[in-house]
Amino acid sequence: MPRHPRAVWILLAWVALLSGAATRAAAQTALTRERAEFTRWLVSSPVSPAAAVAHRPLADALTLGPDDADLPVPGLGEHRILRQGGGAVIEGPAGRRLVARGRPVALGTLMLALGGRREAPWITLYDSSAARKAPEFYPEARSWSFVGPLDPAARPETVRLLTLDGFEVEAAEAGRVRVPVGRDTVSLVVRRIPDPSTGEAELEVYFQDGTNGTGSYPAGRFVPLEPLPDGRYRLDLNRARNPFCAYSTAFPCPVPWTGNRLPVRVEAGERYAGGAGDAVPPGE
Repeated sequence: MPRHPRAVWILLAWVALLSGAATRAAAQTALTRERAEFTRWLVSSPVSPAAAVAHRPLADALTLGPDDADLPVPGLGEHRILRQGGGAVIEGPAGRRLVARGRPVALGTLMLALGGRREAPWITLYDSSAARKAPEFYPEARSWSFVGPLDPAARPETVRLLTLDGFEVEAAEAGRVRVPVGRDTVSLVVRRIPDPSTGEAELEVYFQDGTNGTGSYPAGRFVPLEPLPDGRYRLDLNRARNPFCAYSTAFPCPVPWTGNRLPVRVEAGERYAGGAGDAVPPGE
């Protein structure tokens, strides 16, 4: 038995307090770094969604260049994009080139990228000269970060939906997470969203709240669900992001998931000050 139990208790309390403060500081630093990296990518990458000028499925072939092409591009000679297995080739004045996933092809100031599922490829065209603006974020709010269980779905279902980056995928319901809102609790559906390029899946929540159209993107936002080592999950709404249609009207907007609405203003995560997708209704 310690000779001074009160002193020991105070010391342990201080250790716990300092440890908690260090954990919060580390989380804040990680969020700040994540936001900085995302901003740099959005405003400077040649394949940033903010630079997208076209996003189309590739059935068999697409033409681009002249005014009567599927994708008119002023100043660009006539090109044809042909589907080839799970990939594509592009034919033009410079000859015939392969368009491989993860390896965009340069066409002057333009970049042409292949995405989507192998059985349903999409072509995205980017223009590096397109005007871009940096994203805006709400200040970090720890009250909008939650840790808890992922309740398994009673009857898991798979639905076809649009991802954050505008690709159509088959997404399985992973379960639900509970978010405390005042004296109530709102249950949000979580889905496993596969990456069409890698086949890997992430847990995502697409939600709406009272800020849609008055602070955040009208159609809603995405946020990842993070698995923790102890078997629980973290839902940090400070990491909420806009779908790509917020940066360019080239991308279709996802249809909000039924029931995933928080009946309050969630002033956390990415904001929306207006621009690209103002007039684009969800799913269009």
